[in-house]
Amino acid sequence: MSVEKGVRLVAGLFVMLSLALGIEASPIYASGRFLWLTGFVGFMLFQSSVTGICPMAMILKGIGLKSAP
Repeated sequence: MSVEKGVRLVAGLFVMLSLALGIEASPIYASGRFLWLTGFVGFMLFQSSVTGICPMAMILKGIGLKSAP
């Protein structure tokens, strides 16, 4: 798996999980505060597109994933 696919995988996982935990209609609802995590992930995706700096990509590179050719 490449770093780029890893970033998309982690972002999608965090968004889906935070929505499942933050929306009252969900069977695994915990608290509406989990919606802040959804907002944070969206903000980080936005800032990485503007600045070109992605903390999750740095973490994934640190654990050994390679960039796509």
